[in-house]
Amino acid sequence: MRRDKRDSFGRRRKRGWGMDLYRNASEGLIGGVCAGLADHWGVATWMVRLAAIALLLFTGSLAFWGYIVAWIVLSPRPTRWENGASDVEVEMEYDEDRHTYRKKTVFHYPDSPTDRVRKAQQRLDEALGRVQSMERYVTSRRYDLNREFSKL
Repeated sequence: MRRDKRDSFGRRRKRGWGMDLYRNASEGLIGGVCAGLADHWGVATWMVRLAAIALLLFTGSLAFWGYIVAWIVLSPRPTRWENGASDVEVEMEYDEDRHTYRKKTVFHYPDSPTDRVRKAQQRLDEALGRVQSMERYVTSRRYDLNREFSKL
C-alpha cells in the first residue's frame, strides 16, 4: 500500500497536480519555481520574484525552505516533444461570467456575496424587461391582427 501512495504522488506531480502547476525551468533563474507560479497565476514573473524576495527578507530561512520544497514538489513543465505531454489532464471549472470552462487554479476565490447578488439582480432585471415587452406585444392590437392573419 505504501508503494501505491508513492506512485500516486509521482503521477500527480508529473501531471501538474491536476492544475497545470509546474516549474518553468526555461524562464526561471534558479529553479523555475517563481516562473512556474507566475505562469499558473497569470501574472508577470517579476511580480512573483519580488514577492519571493520580500518573503525571504521578512521570514528569513522559512521562505528559502519553502522554495526548496516547491522545487522538489513541482515537476518541470513538459515540453511538446516529450512523450506523454498530451496525456496531461488539467482540472477545469466553470466560469459564470464568461460562460466557459477555465483551468482550476489554487487561489481562485468565487465572487463576493454582494457581487453575486448584484449579478442575480441584473439577470432578473433583464428577464423582467423581456417579460414586459412580451406582455406589451400580447396585449397590443398588432398581436390580434397577426393572430387573425394566421387563422386564414
